[in-house]
Amino acid sequence: MGQSTEELNSEIAGTRQALSSDLDALQDKVSPSAIIERRKAEARGRLSGIKDSVMGSSSAATSSVGDTAHGAVRSAESSVQGSPLAAGLVAFGTGLLVAALVPASATEAKAGQKLVDTAKEHGQPVVDQAKAAGQELAEGLKGPATDAVQEVKDTAQQSAGRVQDQGQSSVENVRSDHQV
Repeated sequence: MGQSTEELNSEIAGTRQALSSDLDALQDKVSPSAIIERRKAEARGRLSGIKDSVMGSSSAATSSVGDTAHGAVRSAESSVQGSPLAAGLVAFGTGLLVAALVPASATEAKAGQKLVDTAKEHGQPVVDQAKAAGQELAEGLKGPATDAVQEVKDTAQQSAGRVQDQGQSSVENVRSDHQV
């Protein structure tokens, strides 16, 4: 008919054990320190696989970069413990660091070159239009600029003539005052 108390206790203990295991796995999955450890392990794996192409054959340089990254992650790990947002930011920063160390793949390089070529292709008409507009503007300003220069020259000559006339008049006044 019903289950015995021992069977129920055994089933409850099994359920508790399964729940405890699930909770431990969930805690490990969302724990900032566990996330950081997984990211570090992934980064180390990628770096070890491509270290020769990134840094050449110098294992000391790769080790130095790895140690620096590892130290940065360790210090960040200690400061973000218990803060999922901070852990996410640290993981993002670590990803950026690793991405900066990894050279572009051939596909990425081709895509980048294609982007540059497309920008040049579509940008060239704009550059040509800007040049043409600049030349038109220069031609349009050439006449007024020449006129303005001539006006300044004429005004300067008139002013010089006035100063010369006033100077001569002053000299004559001084001479006439001394002769009397």
